[in-house]
Amino acid sequence: MKRPIGVFDSGIGGLTVLKELASRLPFEDFIYYADSKNAPYGPKSVSEINELSERIIKFLIEKDCKLIVIACNTATAAAVNEMRSKFDIPIVGLEPAVKPACLNTKTGNIGVLATEGTFRGNHFKSTSDKYKEYVTIHLQVAKGLVEKAELGVFDGEDVELLVKQYVTPFLEFNIDQLVLGCTHYPFFFEQIKKVVGENVSVIDSAEPVARRTKDILMTKKIFRTENPQRKITVYSSGNEKVLNKVVTELLNVNQNNSLVEIKFI
Repeated sequence: MKRPIGVFDSGIGGLTVLKELASRLPFEDFIYYADSKNAPYGPKSVSEINELSERIIKFLIEKDCKLIVIACNTATAAAVNEMRSKFDIPIVGLEPAVKPACLNTKTGNIGVLATEGTFRGNHFKSTSDKYKEYVTIHLQVAKGLVEKAELGVFDGEDVELLVKQYVTPFLEFNIDQLVLGCTHYPFFFEQIKKVVGENVSVIDSAEPVARRTKDILMTKKIFRTENPQRKITVYSSGNEKVLNKVVTELLNVNQNNSLVEIKFI
């Protein structure tokens, strides 16, 4: 089936998920929607996030997408169930990698860095409850990092101070797993690793969501096995300079035989 896969996030963060999807699904076309004008989603109400998600999904369906990936932890937490009830299309949600962190911890302590919207989600709560008898899950809302990413600021003194402010307290609890519960946070991976050191594994949700997407494509028989030159189209309401830089570097535009087109709306 030659129809594209739709992917969306509150901004550029979901491009970290798109990178993994594009790597694992080399023959699929993608349409990505970055709702940077409305970022961040974290502080917004559930009803606001539902309205934004519904509008974007309608846009992606109009573009003839065969499957939707909500590449946003906050939007998944607030809207995935409602969107699945409204639209007759496979919808893959994103969730913090709490389960693998809990299964892999040796100290019995893990940290989760996310937005307030993600922590409010029922799935996060139910997953955490399954392991709370054996694992202590330490939570931290990292305000300001999404805004930095949307401005294209991924390093420097201000970023280092923010990362230290949010990550250093985890070390007092002897964590050995740190979950990045927002798709924007992998942009700060190097700064985070500097703080936590080599004894703490830093994990995100890109790989699991890519595996889940591939599974659905195969089982529903809509998986592509050939494509001479696949196309990736990125729509954004954000900063043109930032998006061009991130897309070029993150998706290896000139190296993976993909035709990448960026459109601003």
